[in-house]
Amino acid sequence: MAQLSDRLQRLAPSATLAMSQKSAEMKAQGIDVINLSVGEPDFNTPDDIKEAAKQAVDANFSRYSPVPGYADLRQAIADKLKRENGLDYTTAEILVSNGAKQSVCNTLMALVNPGDEVIIPAPYWVSYPQMAKLAGGTPVIIEAGFEQNFKITPEQLEAAITPRTRILILCSPSNPTGSVYSKAELQALAEVILRHEDLFVLADEIYEHINYIGHHESIAQFDGMKARTIVVNGVSKAYAMTGWRIGYIAAPEWIVKGCNKLQGQYTSGPCSVSQKAAEAAYTGSQQCVEEMRQAFERRRDLIVRLAQDIPGLEVNVPEGAFYLFPKCSSFYGKSDGTTTVNNAGELALYLLEKAHVATVGGDAFGDPDCFRMSYATSDENITEAMRRIKTALGALQ
Repeated sequence: MAQLSDRLQRLAPSATLAMSQKSAEMKAQGIDVINLSVGEPDFNTPDDIKEAAKQAVDANFSRYSPVPGYADLRQAIADKLKRENGLDYTTAEILVSNGAKQSVCNTLMALVNPGDEVIIPAPYWVSYPQMAKLAGGTPVIIEAGFEQNFKITPEQLEAAITPRTRILILCSPSNPTGSVYSKAELQALAEVILRHEDLFVLADEIYEHINYIGHHESIAQFDGMKARTIVVNGVSKAYAMTGWRIGYIAAPEWIVKGCNKLQGQYTSGPCSVSQKAAEAAYTGSQQCVEEMRQAFERRRDLIVRLAQDIPGLEVNVPEGAFYLFPKCSSFYGKSDGTTTVNNAGELALYLLEKAHVATVGGDAFGDPDCFRMSYATSDENITEAMRRIKTALGALQ
């Protein structure tokens, strides 16, 4: 009997996309669903960026682009890394891809051999373990729960490293928790990494600009770490450009060459027009980034206040990104008379069916005690969603 490859059989579908699809189906039936499941800014792409894309179309940027991306865009990224992060990269150390998601996958496929271990702090973005498996690697999960503000310690990292360890994936600001590693915390982790030869860190910094505690810190800044770090970033979150699909890596040239070879075989260079739009994003005024950051911070304050007002939820204060990841395990085993909630996945389903609010259970992110809400939506949606959630959770006895 014909069947899919073993590789695909080992892969789990994306829980966030599944929840988003389910809520879209309910909306199509005329049900008023508030979607807090998707990590996507609700802002439109700024006008100057859209204008650059229109000009690119008129200037006939309609042919294949170079596999690693246009030289002008890679220079704009190098300038950004110098200006904002104090990091020196040449254009040969930068590769542009079809979104930061491809950048992460490229890196793992380029560096991980079958049986190599990939350390992933939990809670994690749903795709990290799946991508590690796709590359033939073994995900090694370090638990960093609510009590430690969802951040791993140097001691935990040291204990997880074996001779097979190849990569640590570090996401700061974090999806799904919004936790941000401080400069001192990153330095302490860097010291552990530098003690182990051939150990690299994939630093996912896609939420860099959505930060409520000051300047973003990159682990690549410390002595010796640039040679061990693959910085992943892109335009989707900071510039509200999710659909444009532009991400990049900044890494040692030998890694970039490897990813370039890989990308040349299965996607080639990213969309030509999107690249010209991304170039405008990096070279133009950054005022839009700060305006959106301020809006996210206001929404963060709103959702935290409303969530803290719900009996049974334990809520921390996220320092970046646009997610709240409250602890909800006190509701497990409780029932509203018709539905019993036994875990985070069932809680998310209960909230969708009873409150018509789409969230995502923490099981998908490696933390079965919590669930994720995205507050990348209007203040009105947040207020109404939290009112509905409070009512629905209040019915569980």
